[in-house]
Amino acid sequence: MAGDRTARLGIGALSRASGVPVETLRTWERRYGFPSPERKPSGHRLYPVACVPRLRRISEALARGVRAAQAVGASDEGLAALLRAYGQGASPGAPPAPAPELPELLAAVRRYDGLGLGRALLGAWGRLGALGFVRGCVAPLVTAVGAGWASGELEIRHEHFLSERLGDLLRVLRLPFEERALGPLVLLTTLPGESHVLGLHMVALLMAAAGCRVLLLGAQTPAAEIVALARDTEARAVGLSISSATASAATARQIGRLRRALPVRTGLLVGGEGAPARERNITRMTELAAVDDWARRQARAAVA
Repeated sequence: MAGDRTARLGIGALSRASGVPVETLRTWERRYGFPSPERKPSGHRLYPVACVPRLRRISEALARGVRAAQAVGASDEGLAALLRAYGQGASPGAPPAPAPELPELLAAVRRYDGLGLGRALLGAWGRLGALGFVRGCVAPLVTAVGAGWASGELEIRHEHFLSERLGDLLRVLRLPFEERALGPLVLLTTLPGESHVLGLHMVALLMAAAGCRVLLLGAQTPAAEIVALARDTEARAVGLSISSATASAATARQIGRLRRALPVRTGLLVGGEGAPARERNITRMTELAAVDDWARRQARAAVA
């Protein structure tokens, strides 16, 4: 069956085989005419298994920053050219304009409309790819909800609702990439006292899409445990998220002590609004494009 390119798959099986969410496949079919199904007399769609490799190449192109409108409708030669052109990853720089879905997303948060929020986010994912989705959709949405809470337009319950929904979705989007990642291992966590983890979920998705293996530990891992796990797993790097709420001289000292305790071969990446400006032997990453670029370079080096 696996070698029979005339075989047909239902949309759920196609999603599992390609790593592309069902809603994204439907969006691409409607907007770009691919993947193109055959219809059974019952009306059910069946897709040729031969389209799975192309879908995986499209996913790779989107993860590198190619727009869905470019990648999905491209010929095989055009898709290969896009993959070559974007092979070096995205350059750090100013983030893109917020996705046009942002007003719809904010309205869904105000209504606590989990299904509407999920549909709009998946639509943006299918259109933007990993880096564009995180930079142009997720990050602006989180910022807008935080600003709404600070101004009194939204309540803390709106922020909690969004955090839970986004965490669930980012985790689901990441898993197909994790299954085929061959790059080095990166541990992602926060230090004790830091409870914000959405930034970690964003970074985990970008790194997995770039080909790195990711071990997401969640929040508030004791430094000694981080060091022990980095040694046990021979991790290429440890990534920390520092929010503005915990930015302080004491946090900077914690980071310095962690760096000295980690194996020399293990890099220390620090991001978030509260990341210290300068620390010796620590890589500061406050731009998501820089995270994507670093992860792609590490993944390429691992398989070279």
